[in-house]
Amino acid sequence: MRRSYSGANQTEVMMKLFLALFLGFCAAAVSAEEFAPDVQVKTITDEVIAIVRQDKDLGAFNQKKVSALVDAKVLPYFDFARMTAIAVGRNWPKASPEQQKLLAGEFRTLLVRTYSSALSSYKNQVIEVKPLRAAAGDSEVTVRTQIKQTGTEPISIDYSLEKTTAGWKIYDVVVSGVSLVSTYRESFTVEIRNGGVDGLIKSLASKNRSLVGHLGAKPA
Repeated sequence: MRRSYSGANQTEVMMKLFLALFLGFCAAAVSAEEFAPDVQVKTITDEVIAIVRQDKDLGAFNQKKVSALVDAKVLPYFDFARMTAIAVGRNWPKASPEQQKLLAGEFRTLLVRTYSSALSSYKNQVIEVKPLRAAAGDSEVTVRTQIKQTGTEPISIDYSLEKTTAGWKIYDVVVSGVSLVSTYRESFTVEIRNGGVDGLIKSLASKNRSLVGHLGAKPA
């Protein structure tokens, strides 16, 4: 069963989750033309890790370069609309199309900001991609990976993907049993109960501004 967290532990959980996410985020980067996730995972992951190891600015957390790397190598493989819909849960259909657009935009920004912050914690961990268990006609698959580092237990990462007209897209990531989107669901439900959908949008926007200040970067 997938676990979720809320309250005081959420920030710590999300930082750990996003560090793991950074190390394996390309695990589901699959082209629409070739159904070979396990091969593509290793190729793309090796490419990204090589960039981080070679670029000292990334290790020093240069926000501009970090954001550029995330934009180029991460965002194309995530379905933020579906991720937001799952996180918002039963309240998603109650939101207007404009509210849904704003929610997805703010949630995307929140994930990217947190993701970028976690990138600075990379310490030469090793990524192992498990063989894919899926039938040729499957439209949804799970790609399993492990993050290994000397002296610590491996971290398991499961990627849930759906085959879309734009290729394979990640709609959830489960790190050591902790679901990325489910982690936010409880707090989102409380925000909507207290202030409606607009209240959640405002709360996410405020959180994003706070993260920008924390990272010492100006909003794009």
